Amino acid sequence: MPALRIAIRYLLARKSHTAVNIISYISMAGIAVAALAMICVLSVFNGFSQLASDRLSLVNPDVKVTPVNTRVISDADSLAEELRGIPGVRVALPTLRGEALAIYNGAQLPVNICGIPDGFDEVSALESLLIDGEPLTSLYGFGGALLGVGAAVQLDARPSPERGLLLTVPRRLGRINPALPMAAFSTDTLVVTGVYRSNQPEFDNAMIYLSLDDARNLLDYTTEGTAIEISVANARETAKVIKRIEEKLGTDYLVADRLRQESHSFRMISIEKWITFLMLVFVLVMASFNILSSLSMLIIEKEESLRILSSLGATDSMLKRIFMNQGVLVAVTGGGIGITIGVILCLIQEHFGVITLGGDHSQMSIVTYPCVPEFTDVLITAGVVIAIGLLSGWIASRGVKAHADSDRH
Repeated sequence: MPALRIAIRYLLARKSHTAVNIISYISMAGIAVAALAMICVLSVFNGFSQLASDRLSLVNPDVKVTPVNTRVISDADSLAEELRGIPGVRVALPTLRGEALAIYNGAQLPVNICGIPDGFDEVSALESLLIDGEPLTSLYGFGGALLGVGAAVQLDARPSPERGLLLTVPRRLGRINPALPMAAFSTDTLVVTGVYRSNQPEFDNAMIYLSLDDARNLLDYTTEGTAIEISVANARETAKVIKRIEEKLGTDYLVADRLRQESHSFRMISIEKWITFLMLVFVLVMASFNILSSLSMLIIEKEESLRILSSLGATDSMLKRIFMNQGVLVAVTGGGIGITIGVILCLIQEHFGVITLGGDHSQMSIVTYPCVPEFTDVLITAGVVIAIGLLSGWIASRGVKAHADSDRH
């Protein structure tokens, strides 16, 4: 405690040399700016992660079951029926995905297709994303198709019964006759009934939804499916429902919640977040050299005080603790100021959206930087600041022993 009280006095008292005061203030300011930047950057990445999660919830189901060792589930209809009997499962529907070539009025585009059954709106909010046309229906004996806005623009397609959308895929079954190359492909003509926008490129630019029956006919399947998409009765019990499904199905199936379904997207956001965090830690380390400079000059200035303390019986370890505490106090003071200002700025941005994104706002789904401060990030930043202060104080205090020894001689 005496070492801490002396360190606090050294921190608050005016120094005899103005340069020591200036360097001390600069070191605090450097730590404060670095800590503020860390809080703001981490909060923005949290905002983008939450934004991605909210957008995924409109397209992906609560839970998706996919096979681990095969491409398709051999009898998806029966499996979906079994899963509906699990407590907590509200709806379970089979879906079938594949790849095809879409042709519309001469324009061609490789696309992903997804066959969905009746009642799919109970699993996904796809219909709420429609920006033109109507939900999936059949017209004049032709199956319907829902196009992502990107695919619709590239194909110059719009909801209309006057022109058909041709889907072509290589035949999965049967032999290929070299004399009839077109017989190696299966085709189906659909009518574009609607266009949706999810603000996710992987869905908007190359995904076409059609009925499950049409998808099975096109891909030469009967009862198969690539996934079982599930809606749970209570979102808070999703983890429990997943555990029950895993116990029933075993290891042959992968059971994923929304985050796990798009784990690559969240993994990239997380990687970018923590790489940026490490870069800011490096900036914080650079700022700590100012602490070393101020502590070194303070040791020189307090040479007489150290001599007196040593004469009064102060040990080397006590003298070292004084400057260890001094380093921590400087770092904590600057870091505390920076963290406080950073949290306040992030809360203002979160609730009022002061800082906007550049570009044409009419073409954007969001116009302000998303910002979500989290207590965990505050703790991590505070921990790094304290560690920097301890390291700086420890390095600077190494020179105290030499002073004490020379004084005794």
